[in-house]
Amino acid sequence: VMFKSPFFFPWLYADLIWRIPTQEKKLYLTFDDGPVPTVTEFVLTELEKAKAKATFFCIGDNVRKHPEVFREIIKDGHAIGNHTFNHLKGWNTPLKTYVDNVKLCDSQLKADTSQLSIQLFRPPYGRIKRSQIKALKEYKIIMWDVLAHDYSKNISPDRCLKGSIAATRPGSIIVFHDSLKAEKNMSYALPRFLDHFSNKGFTFEGIT
Repeated sequence: VMFKSPFFFPWLYADLIWRIPTQEKKLYLTFDDGPVPTVTEFVLTELEKAKAKATFFCIGDNVRKHPEVFREIIKDGHAIGNHTFNHLKGWNTPLKTYVDNVKLCDSQLKADTSQLSIQLFRPPYGRIKRSQIKALKEYKIIMWDVLAHDYSKNISPDRCLKGSIAATRPGSIIVFHDSLKAEKNMSYALPRFLDHFSNKGFTFEGIT
């Protein structure tokens, strides 16, 4: 299991954002697939305890179902990104269907916030075709250099934590998931990950 993105991905897709280069002790936590009651609220509580800001890549249909949880994310001052309306896999989806689904997610996010524009996008599964990248050029497409694998049944909570810590460096974009599938590993790893890096003098920021 690789916690760090293979070195050639950022080289092949240089127009996507894999990491935010810095010498400062800054990290960029991101959460995919929410909002989900209880799970997202757990994340928000832990972030608040650590005085950390993060970026939430939300599925439009989950925002539609749980608008009150989504509003909590906004109220706490975190950054918001688009993760499609139905968690579509770009490689298997025709261009127009994919772009329409992204726009539908945008409409849902805007309906529930006073944010005029959503500028961040993350493709579900990290799978996106070049034609889709081109069609979504008004967004900053945010990938990652650290994947926690918190959704994996084959990884223990401790392995999830240790692998994520080992792969992280200044400017890393780290992916956790505020989903039911990831809850067991994420709820163990996240508070400990926050503690570990806070104790080393790192700050956690939203992506702008």
